[in-house]
Amino acid sequence: MRDAQPKNPLHGVTLEMILTHLVERFGWEALGRTININCFNHEPGIKSSLKFLRKTPWAREKVESLYLRSLEPKE
Repeated sequence: MRDAQPKNPLHGVTLEMILTHLVERFGWEALGRTININCFNHEPGIKSSLKFLRKTPWAREKVESLYLRSLEPKE
């Protein structure tokens, strides 16, 4: 079972990598407007956001979904 999840685009990508990508691409302000959660809108930081996202499945799902949409080629 070498490639157990060959079709999963999140396989091998950490939450920290996802969040860093989104912050670099959108910035904290736009990220906070897109996903309205306090850890993005009030004193945002990678460490505090990761702590919140690891404890909050619905917020993590939104972040992962935005990440996947950000990887799609623009038409």
